Amino acid sequence: MPNGYEILDLDDLDRIPYRGSGEVLRPLRKRLGFRPFGVNVWSADADGDGLIPGHEEESGHEELYVVVRGIARFTVGDESFDAPAGTLVHVRSGTFRTARAIEARTMVLAAGAKEGEAFEPGGWEDFHLAFALLAAGDAAAGRALMEGGLSDGPAWARHYNLACYEALAGEADRAFEQLRIARELDPDAIMKWLPEDSDLDPIRDDPRFEELVR
Repeated sequence: MPNGYEILDLDDLDRIPYRGSGEVLRPLRKRLGFRPFGVNVWSADADGDGLIPGHEEESGHEELYVVVRGIARFTVGDESFDAPAGTLVHVRSGTFRTARAIEARTMVLAAGAKEGEAFEPGGWEDFHLAFALLAAGDAAAGRALMEGGLSDGPAWARHYNLACYEALAGEADRAFEQLRIARELDPDAIMKWLPEDSDLDPIRDDPRFEELVR
């Protein structure tokens, strides 16, 4: 930014299919190199498409969603409501949230961070780009991106996510190596995910998997 500022169009951001669930991530934070807090864009091409993946932000982050175009149908906790362009939805950590487009080309900007702490990128943007590369047939490029993101986020989660990637890539030995590291770092944390994580289904019948969950 030679002039100290940058102007861009949200429609020019990269489009990353989000783990086969229908949502499209547009990685704004990485595009800008923005570090004060997390900020990204989600979009949907057609009426009825997924928009915000369902999650609860167990990291402690609270999030603000801004509908910048179209109409989104949010579900927050047990309540569902329609949010047209201009609507802001503020959700605390630990509260379930998801959204679906009910108008074509709906777009939502999401920003979030944890109160009282300096923001540190968690690496999840790189992880999902890596999974998109894997789905497109470029496992090597995805792996390089995953390994490059091992400096971001909780140590156990970095290795656990890499294990998921390797499992889906058909690299069982590499997957178990990363799972063992993740378990040594935080056994309680990975046991919340191991039993039902579909990413690990390709290696679930391997005897080494049973050793991990004992």
